[in-house]
Amino acid sequence: MLKFTDSHEWIQVDGDIGVVGITTHAQKELGEIVYLELPSIGKRVAMGEEACVLESTKAAADIYSPASGEVIAINTELKETTEKVNQEPQKSGWLFKLKLSHPHELEELLDETEYSALL
Repeated sequence: MLKFTDSHEWIQVDGDIGVVGITTHAQKELGEIVYLELPSIGKRVAMGEEACVLESTKAAADIYSPASGEVIAINTELKETTEKVNQEPQKSGWLFKLKLSHPHELEELLDETEYSALL
């Protein structure tokens, strides 16, 4: 299941694990990502809470967690190759994985049709 926030994050959910990243739209708006500060493994985040920071040639942007949970993995490849966020923000440019603590929150997020209408 793929869901979106109105602040341009996405979450791909399989069971109680969610993979989180920024949308292609967000990447285009930010421009080239040159630095990122990913959350630490074990960090607990609430839905809508700042989880990490991306810096681009245009601006710095807070990235918010689309759901509550515990960070169980980060995309360590991005520390060396931030261009993956630029090239494939909704695939290999994912940011972190969450073990969801409140899966019912996903009902509040947008599906692909709703997200496309927002743009």
